[in-house]
Amino acid sequence: MSLKKALHVALASLLLCSLAAMSQESKKLVANTATIDGHPAWIMQGNIYEVNVRQYTPEGTFKAFAKSLPRLKQMGVQTLWFMPINPIGILDRKGTLGSYYAVRNYKAINPEYGTLEDWNKLVKQCHAMGFKVIIDWVANHTAADHYWMTKHPDFYVQDSITHKAISPFDWTDTRKLNYKNQELCDSMIDDMEYWLKESNIDGFRCDVASEVPQAFWTKCIATLRKGRSLFMLAEASVSWIHEAGFDATYSWPEFNVMKEIVKGNLKASALDSIISKTDNDFPSNALRMYLTSNHDENSWNKADYGTMPGATHAPFAVLTQTMKRSVPLIYGSQEEPYLDSISFFYKNTIPFGKYSRAGFYNKLLTLRKTNEALAANADYTKLKSTADDKVFAYTRERNGYKVLVILNLSKEPVTTTISNTTLSGKAMEIFSNKTEMIKDGQQFVLQPWDYKVYSYLQ
Repeated sequence: MSLKKALHVALASLLLCSLAAMSQESKKLVANTATIDGHPAWIMQGNIYEVNVRQYTPEGTFKAFAKSLPRLKQMGVQTLWFMPINPIGILDRKGTLGSYYAVRNYKAINPEYGTLEDWNKLVKQCHAMGFKVIIDWVANHTAADHYWMTKHPDFYVQDSITHKAISPFDWTDTRKLNYKNQELCDSMIDDMEYWLKESNIDGFRCDVASEVPQAFWTKCIATLRKGRSLFMLAEASVSWIHEAGFDATYSWPEFNVMKEIVKGNLKASALDSIISKTDNDFPSNALRMYLTSNHDENSWNKADYGTMPGATHAPFAVLTQTMKRSVPLIYGSQEEPYLDSISFFYKNTIPFGKYSRAGFYNKLLTLRKTNEALAANADYTKLKSTADDKVFAYTRERNGYKVLVILNLSKEPVTTTISNTTLSGKAMEIFSNKTEMIKDGQQFVLQPWDYKVYSYLQ
């Protein structure tokens, strides 16, 4: 072969390789930016697992947490929400270790957890295993000794008399930020963009988001999303948050009704009215993070070991995983479960080892991932039973997939009949793995706090 011909062959081969690589990158870009109903496509049948790095292992580091990734992957976890990874303030610190939410520097890593290199290595490992990663962002306030306090005192809301930065609520270890200051707004967006560029994370969970003005979030989220598919979760339960660009808000009203049902103060049917209220108050595509516990509810309100003790937890956990609009949350330790509060300001290692709920969660997370009927935007039909004061039943359907959920939200055994022509079909109950023919007018026998989830066979 002549030298000239060899060069042509080499160039053609190089061109084909480049085109193939470009094609792969193009496919990757489409996969990463695909949306459904205005949200990242990957979250619609996804889930969230909250990671409290400090308390997760005896070491309380990123490296130590990484050892749990295979177990969490096997359980079916998709999106890892890391509580604030930033350094914690020292001035006016609460307790020995301080609050995770008193951020001293937005562009730095809490040295207790490791280094920036450790963090980036963990994110890459998570991505390689198929996880999504979001980080907690505290935009409402900073620690009392954030460097902005001296460099940019006008970044803070100041007392009209003392002209000192004020603390929001009773959070005396923090100082409230002033979003009337445009330079502060730009600085905050810049700090958030830093983590997108530095660590390639997949989104943010934004602390007390409704305390920050809508105008800021609208500009911020639009800026962050340029060329990216980000999942934005707001710690809020107000409609305008979605208008500002957030994908999901907290289902606090639904959660509060669940707690009252456990206490016996409300009947199962109370869920109907609160779900209807959400439908009326929120945009039709608004996602809601359903939960039975999180760091606040656990630390301060005894969730879920006190609010949904013993057998009462399971039917509500099923509801969070199967309800319309839902992106369900599991707080790290619920799979154990750790039946105590996890300290906010002190070292309080979670004693993992039993994982007695891991199989239960795996059934739900796997079904959610593989069955389109449990997508957040799948159709929902509430079913009437002969015991609606105790039984909450519904179907979810999408693209030929169907799931039937029946929950006994009471401490009494119930035998109930559900009449609906859409019930008819062959289905497998996912917890017993038994297949049966479901028919209109079928009778169901449920033990106290019992639950049945049927996946219809196509």
